[in-house]
Parts: sequence; C-alpha cells; structure tokens
Amino acid sequence: MTMLALYMFPLLFSLLLLGVPVAFSMLATATVFGWIVFDTALVFQLVEKVEDVASNFVLAAVTLFVFMGCMLERAGIAEQLFEAVHVWTRRMPGGLALGTVVMCIIFAASTGVIGATETVVGLLAIPVMLKHRYDKPLICGTICAGGSLGTIIPPSVVVVVMGPLANVSVGDLLVGMVFPGLIMAGLYVAYIYLLCRIRPDAGPVVPAEEDTMTVAEKLRITAFALVPPLFMIVAVLGSLMLGLAAPTEAAAIGAAGSVLLAAFYGRLSWATLNGAVMKTLQVTAMIMTILLAGSMMTGVFIGAGGVTLAQELVDKAQLGPWGLLALVLGLTFLAGFFLDWISIVLIMIPLFTPLIVAAGFDAVWFCILFLVMIQTSYLTPPMAPAIFYLRGIAPPEITTGHMYRGVLPFIGLQVLTLIIVLVFPQTVLWLPSKLLGFN
Repeated sequence: MTMLALYMFPLLFSLLLLGVPVAFSMLATATVFGWIVFDTALVFQLVEKVEDVASNFVLAAVTLFVFMGCMLERAGIAEQLFEAVHVWTRRMPGGLALGTVVMCIIFAASTGVIGATETVVGLLAIPVMLKHRYDKPLICGTICAGGSLGTIIPPSVVVVVMGPLANVSVGDLLVGMVFPGLIMAGLYVAYIYLLCRIRPDAGPVVPAEEDTMTVAEKLRITAFALVPPLFMIVAVLGSLMLGLAAPTEAAAIGAAGSVLLAAFYGRLSWATLNGAVMKTLQVTAMIMTILLAGSMMTGVFIGAGGVTLAQELVDKAQLGPWGLLALVLGLTFLAGFFLDWISIVLIMIPLFTPLIVAAGFDAVWFCILFLVMIQTSYLTPPMAPAIFYLRGIAPPEITTGHMYRGVLPFIGLQVLTLIIVLVFPQTVLWLPSKLLGFN
C-alpha cells in the first residue's frame, strides 16, 4: 500500500502537463487514489479537509492582504510612489532601474501580491526606461525580479499559505524573512549599479536638463506620495513584529489602511472599491480552491503511507542531514521549471518539513530557505510566471529572448541569497528571537 503514494505524482504531473488547472489536477488525483485507500470513507475524509481549510482563521489574512494590494492598485497610488522614488534616483547610473527596484520593495511591502506589483510597476517603468535607451534585457530582468520580491518581503501571501502546512507560526516566518528579503533586494541594487557603472550604455544617466526640479519640490512630492504609504507599511509590519497583532489582525490594519489612503488621495469611489473587492474575490477564490485541493491530496498521500515511505527512502539513501536538505532544495529548484509556487508549496512542504525537522534543522529556517528557492520559480522557464506577466504588458520591441537573457543574472543573485542564508542561519533566526521570543 505504501508504494501507492508514489504513483500519485505521475498522475498529477501528467494532468498538469495536459493543461488541466492545478486545483482540478489535485482534486482528481486525491479522488482516484483516495477511493483506493479509503473506499467509501473518502467522502468523510474530503469533507473534513473542507472544514479544516474553512475554519483556519489564519487564512483570513490571505483575503485581507490581497484586498490591500488590489485597493492600492485600483486607487492609482503606485503611480505617485513611482514618481516620488524616481525623482531621487534618476541622476544615478542605472537610476531608473534602481528606482524601479526600490518601488518594487515598497509595493511588495504594501501588498504581498506578486502579479499586481509586477504589472503595475512594469506599466509605469517600461516606457520611461525605453525612452532613455536602457538595455532591454536589464529592463526585463529588473521588472521580473523586482516584481517577484513580494514572495520574500513581508507581508507575503505565500507565507500565510505555507505556515499552517509546515506547522510553523506565520508570525515567525513573516519576521524571519525580513533580512533575507532585504539581502536579495540589496543584491539586485548592487548588481544594477555596478553593471551601469561598468557599462554606462546599459543604464544611461538621465540628462541634467530633464531634471529641473528643486530639492524643495522633490521633498514636497516625497512627503505627499511616499510618506503616507510608508505609515501604512510601518503600521502593518510594526504591529506584527512587535507582537502587537497576529498576522490576520495586521492584515486587517493594512486593508483598512489602504481604504484610508485611497480616501486621503481623493481616489476612493464606488467603482474603485467595487473593482478591488471583485478582484480580491477572484484571487482569493483561486488560492483557496488550490489550497483545498492540495490539502485533500496531502491527506490522501499521508493516508497511503507516503510520509513513512519517504522517511524509509531517505534512510536507505543515507544522505545525511545536509544531503537531505540539498536534495529538497534541488527538487524545489527543478519543480520551479514546471510548477507554480502554490503547487510547489502544497506538494513539498507537507512532505519534506517533517523529514527536515527530524534531521535536526530549524523549521523556520528551512521554510525561509524554501521561500528563497521558490523565488527562482518566478524566473525559470518554461513556467516563469514573472515572464508571463511581463509578456502581457511589454511593447513589441521587447522580445521573449530579451526576457530570458535579462532574468539570468537575477537567478544567480537569488542563488547567492540562498547561500548567504544557508551559511548564516541567524539572518533568519535572530530577528524573531529578539522581537517574538522565538527560540
């Protein structure tokens, strides 16, 4: 019976390769193998999984974070942020690209929703960088890599989904990802700056005659466009990191803050609110359906003895703790070529987290390593969601070839971030221990 669990994955991957949506692929796999394992009791098993997901209050944060991002997008607040950042960076080598990364960091810390960040920032940044003759692969790499930072910079919808699956506190994960996220973003900034210093044609400096604003004007724009959103970010992340609010409560603060921001800028209307709510409904329904299907499949996998089988295979392989960790991260990297992030999380986290913890590694540290590796899945073809998002908004002169060449250096920077976190676990563990008393 235990070997039966292994046969679930060929069926799942076959359905995915045939183009069957992720949720329906997992549901079909869970139903077929669940009937073999549980017979008629399968109905009760699946109903129990529906109740588990529906009653998990932590997942309410998903809806609230998604609404926060949709509200900021619909209210056009990103446009003001873009201008406020670029007035300070445009006179630097690669300044428009540097400003785009900074914009992505701010927007990622405001939303946690990847598609929204990349689409909005891409629509704003691409025309400006093309106008100033920026290197097209650099444009593509900057927007794809920067736009996906919402995975590793809190608040992150990925973490809210991952925490319950790994039996790890979402708060510990959100705090633990702060330094790895900043390290990755810092590497992006350093790479762009050094590239444009070495190759000035890759990111030309904006001519002085185009930068006619006085310092007072720049400060005024910054105060109006940048400071209010930063207050919202500080309220969300500050309440979370100081232990004043649970993730769901912090998400509620962000959702309310996004509405207040829209009102502050005079952008709050019925059309804006209705558009944000409907978009939130679509995104949340998609995530929850996939999560429910994944939970059902995980239940069947465990019931078929999958975890026991995996433990036996690992023991027979005699990989050792570090060999096991390398295997899991390597499989995650390979999975990123073919699967989206939620599929990778739902398949691998419940399967491998118990094995990693049994090998003596910290669960929070492992989850952040896993998260960093998931970053590569946004950029590695053929799936590469970040490239798909960019393809949908890029003008004809930017080709798919530009995109593939542009993301390669950033994949290397993501791997470098992984190595730093591997070598220095305190980049993950120090901040939760100080702020949340996590050991």
